[in-house]
Amino acid sequence: MMVNSDPRAELERLVQAHGDDFASLSRLVGRNPAYIQQYIRRGSPRQLPERERSILARYYGVAPQLLGAPEDAGGGKRGGLQLVPRLAVGASAGAGALAEGEALAGRVGFDEAWLRKLGVEPRNVSMIRVEGDSMQPVLNDGDDIMVDKGAALRPLRDGIHVIRIDGVLMVKRLARAPGGRLSVLSDNPAYPSWPDHDPAGVQVVGRVVWVGRCL
Repeated sequence: MMVNSDPRAELERLVQAHGDDFASLSRLVGRNPAYIQQYIRRGSPRQLPERERSILARYYGVAPQLLGAPEDAGGGKRGGLQLVPRLAVGASAGAGALAEGEALAGRVGFDEAWLRKLGVEPRNVSMIRVEGDSMQPVLNDGDDIMVDKGAALRPLRDGIHVIRIDGVLMVKRLARAPGGRLSVLSDNPAYPSWPDHDPAGVQVVGRVVWVGRCL
């Protein structure tokens, strides 16, 4: 594996590529808001401690060696770490979003055993961003959600899903209704719901199994 000779430059590249900011990353690793900026711009500390480096490597889905870990350090093979694709689409994107290999914005590392505890096959999950507030208070605008695409191949379970209706990608709560119909519901009462929808008009892309947000 070719390792960047300047871990600070590599970390700054990752920050810019993902649209992150130094203060948020500093809070992610449990440090004061200026910690990451001082590391990158002032060289203090000279090296990231193993704990902080591991958190950032998992967050960006990269090998710790890219951020300064020694070559013989564990993690080069990402033992047990599944890189989940983060797609550059939102819940209101048009048809074709969430297609395999399309609009890839990056990857986020998750523990494979933890993913299996969620009841998902790790290779079947992707992440997208929620756009809008129709599912508040459960999902907020800007939340990152993990979508289990394998759920589209199984019998429908009530819950929050990513779906397409008339070619529009959206996040809604689905519930089976009498007579084989389908309820498509917004959690926010300010938005419309469709309690008696023809299932043939709803394409289930996947079930939402996890949500992450910035505080």
